[in-house]
Amino acid sequence: MSEILKYFPDLTLEQIIRFEKMIPLYRECNDKTNVIPRKEINSLYNNHILHSLAIAKIISFKPGSRILDVGTGGGFPGIPLAVLFPASHFVLIDPMRKRIKVVQSVAKELGLENVTVIRSKVQDINEKFDFVVSRAVAAFPILVDLVKKNISRKPQNSLPNGIIYLKGGSFEDEIENFKKVVVNEIDRFFTEPSFESKKVIYLPVN
Repeated sequence: MSEILKYFPDLTLEQIIRFEKMIPLYRECNDKTNVIPRKEINSLYNNHILHSLAIAKIISFKPGSRILDVGTGGGFPGIPLAVLFPASHFVLIDPMRKRIKVVQSVAKELGLENVTVIRSKVQDINEKFDFVVSRAVAAFPILVDLVKKNISRKPQNSLPNGIIYLKGGSFEDEIENFKKVVVNEIDRFFTEPSFESKKVIYLPVN
């Protein structure tokens, strides 16, 4: 929990309690359904929760914002962002039943009323959102093609509506055709060595 408070010192008591509850909740769920590699459970705050919150270093979602988390897996980045932005609504989707059951359980136990969890492929989602977020679920051009239909044309945040993508490693070839893309190095925000090669990619879609 200290890792999060280091970078987000203004959390409310309710937010702190929810972040603290995440570790035992995911441990319990992972004992039944292995959605997070067991070797990563001990570094859950860094590798999953704090990594998800890197998005909050480039945008603070305004109340009423709607965000779609595509391929949420175990609930990342959607669950941590939903805790940080309780006045925004998050729709988390994944096609795998076991993952969705874990995310539903975690969201319920954390009391996250601003989270909707759906077992679905993004191709079957036709709603509009201010932002689509995701964490390395597909090559960037493929993701853009899949989700651009889901981006609302009515902006209400400090950044124009679009796609925010968490990605590690080399991917210059994936973004070379997107002239408006912005790459943010996460190690500008967080000093832990695990973030040295990780980025937050933002693409306005309007």
